[in-house]
Amino acid sequence: ELYGELLMDTEGALWNWAMIEDYRVDHTPDDIVRRIVAVDPAVTNEKWSAETGIITAAVDRKGHIYVESDVSLKASPDGWARRVCIEYQRSQADAVVIETNQGGDVLRTIIHSIDPNVNVKKVSASTGKHTRAEPVAALAEQGRIHHVGRFPDLEQQLTEWQPTDSVSPDRLDAYVWACTDLGFKKTPAPAHLIAS
Repeated sequence: ELYGELLMDTEGALWNWAMIEDYRVDHTPDDIVRRIVAVDPAVTNEKWSAETGIITAAVDRKGHIYVESDVSLKASPDGWARRVCIEYQRSQADAVVIETNQGGDVLRTIIHSIDPNVNVKKVSASTGKHTRAEPVAALAEQGRIHHVGRFPDLEQQLTEWQPTDSVSPDRLDAYVWACTDLGFKKTPAPAHLIAS
C-alpha cells in the first residue's frame, strides 16, 4: 500500500512493486561515473501518436543504476527534442541515447538543430521489447536499479506492461535503453574517483 492506494502486481509483467519499492532511494550518491538521457521518440504528433519516453539515469562505481527523472511527454519532434536538450543540460548528462528505428539520422539532426553540442548516441532495436527488457528486469530484481523518488506513470508501465499488450510502453522503452547502456557496458571511472 502506498499513500492509501493498494499496489497490485500484474501477472505476466516483468516488474513487480517489490522490485521498485524495496530499492527506492531519496538521492543519487556522489560516486556517479556516467549519466545519460535515454529517448524513445515519437515521430508523429497526432491524436493517436504515442508519447516520447525521456528518462535520465546514472550509474555509480559499483554498477548500481539510479533513475533520476521521467520527463516523457506527447509533443512534436521539435517539442520533445527541446525537452531532451533541456534535460541534457539540466542533468549535465554525458550523452543522449536515442532509439533510431523510426527516423534514423533525422532524429539526431533535429536535436542538433536545437543544440549542436549534445552528444547523441544512436541505438536500434534488433530484438523485441520483451527480450530487451528481460535483462533489465533481472538487474532490478537483484537490487541494482534504484528509483530516486517516485515516478507514477513510469512505474505503472513497468508493473503493468505485458508482451501481449498492443500499446507501446514508451516510458518503459526509454527506461530499458537507459539501464541497458548503463548496466551492461564497462565505463571507466574518472581519475579523481579512482584516486579517492
